[in-house]
This record gives sequence, C-alpha cells and structure tokens, in this order.
Amino acid sequence: MQKIIFIAALSLAAAFAGVRVNVHIGVGHPIHRVMPQVVVREGRAPIIVRERASFIAPILFRSDVVVIPGRERIVWEDSEKLLRDEEWVDSTLTVNSRGRELFLRVAGRAQIQFAEIHFGNGQVQVVDFDDKQMQEGTFRLLDFTDGRMVKGVRMIARARTPEAKLSVLMAK
Repeated sequence: MQKIIFIAALSLAAAFAGVRVNVHIGVGHPIHRVMPQVVVREGRAPIIVRERASFIAPILFRSDVVVIPGRERIVWEDSEKLLRDEEWVDSTLTVNSRGRELFLRVAGRAQIQFAEIHFGNGQVQVVDFDDKQMQEGTFRLLDFTDGRMVKGVRMIARARTPEAKLSVLMAK
C-alpha cells in the first residue's frame, strides 16, 4: 500500500490556496518550537513513498558557501520564488531522483525555518535552519554519499527582500 507523506503540501494546498494555516509536522518530527502560520504551495507532482515516514536525528544547517560541481554532475534542479508580501511559505519540490548531495542556492535574502528531505525508503532528514537569515550564495544542504533516492524536499521559508528565489540542486 502506498502512503503519501507530504500531507501538508499536497492536501492543504488545494483547499487553502493563499490562506494561512498552521505548519503541519508529522508525529516524531524532531523540531518542537512554535512554527509560524504559512501559505502552502501546491507540490508540482504527488510524492508517493511506499514506507511509513520515520524521522532521522536532525542536522543543524551550516552556512558555509560552496562551489557547485560541474553541470555534468547535476542530475536534478528546481526552485521556488518567494515574495515578501506572502510572509512564510510551505513549499515542496518533487525530486524523484537518485544522487549523492543536495545544494541550496539563495538569490535575494530569505529566512528559513527548516528543510525536510524525504527519501524513497520513508526516512526523512530534517535540516534545521533555526530561523536563519540567509544571504545570497550556494550552500551544501545535505551530503549522503550512499547515492540515495530522494522523493522530495519541503521547505518553510520567507523572503526578506521583495523577492527571493530558493533553488535546490542534486549532484550525482
């Protein structure tokens, strides 16, 4: 039986487009602070995982600027544009690809609560940004050298400039 684990981004988006809702975090989510209300962006495609979600111990985000590997190593890339007037946004990027590391590119300035990386085996790695204000640059989001299948990336973020763009890239 297949289970959809991006419930917040998929089921709430259609019903509450443009409406602020509480951030939905699943049972066992490792972050326990008060979350802001968000506008939920509809995912581009449904994310289906055959296993029940299990959260791995969270990782604190390190804001060391990095250089992205050459284009021949990039296997997937997607982005989300944020507008300051929207305030906090809950967005999900559908990946459905296998790789070894994820990068986050910030254009403009943004503030990020956390990112969730959903793997094909049901595991979810939370990267805690702890409300960090991000400047423009490219950062390593997560390194998983075992070449894992990533189903999607969920982020809770807001623009701190009139417009900001968050791009996630996966390298093989």
